[in-house]
Amino acid sequence: MTTWVENPEGGRARGPVGLARAWGEVLVRPRRFFENGVAPGDQAPGLVFAIVVTLVHVALRGVFTPGFFPVYGGRPVLSAVFTFVVAGLFVAPVLLHLTAAIQTVLLRPFVPDRAGVSETVQVVAYAAAPGVFAAVPVPGVRLVAALYGATLLVIGLVVVHDTTVARAAAAGAVPALLVFGYAFGGLPAFETLAGVDLVPDPRVGAGNTADLSRP
Repeated sequence: MTTWVENPEGGRARGPVGLARAWGEVLVRPRRFFENGVAPGDQAPGLVFAIVVTLVHVALRGVFTPGFFPVYGGRPVLSAVFTFVVAGLFVAPVLLHLTAAIQTVLLRPFVPDRAGVSETVQVVAYAAAPGVFAAVPVPGVRLVAALYGATLLVIGLVVVHDTTVARAAAAGAVPALLVFGYAFGGLPAFETLAGVDLVPDPRVGAGNTADLSRP
């Protein structure tokens, strides 16, 4: 997961400029990006890309949403820095590892002749590019960002694993829900816009008449 191939067969340019170009290209020309920008074994740029997207997302959430960062010990600045570091250096890599593992397993029944695990990791990482826009506290914008991220994931699976859209969509449904539905808030945004509750409160059940408006 952290292998950095010095001279990969293709792959992404290193450094801030390479990250910025990758972000723009995957958003605007995803098919060409996945054809030319994903290389066997070249996982580190994808990992860095996912971390940077997560850090930008968290930073923008803090800017747009007052009180987003929890306060520990009456130290708001240190608490914000702590949350920022944990999200970028721990949550993002773990979520990428977990999602890529799930995606690899789910690809097996749908795409028997597929590319390697490293390519799958890169597809998941670069598909997270719209997560930057998911930080905007507008349900419509957040939902569009989540849907576009899921679309990028499917396109990446189609191109990298040389499969059909139907197979890629079936294999990528659960990872897309995990990353874009929950991590980037697409599901709550849909619930807000549709006026439905797809994840009922566990306190509500048969014979439970508790007043959920109370803390």
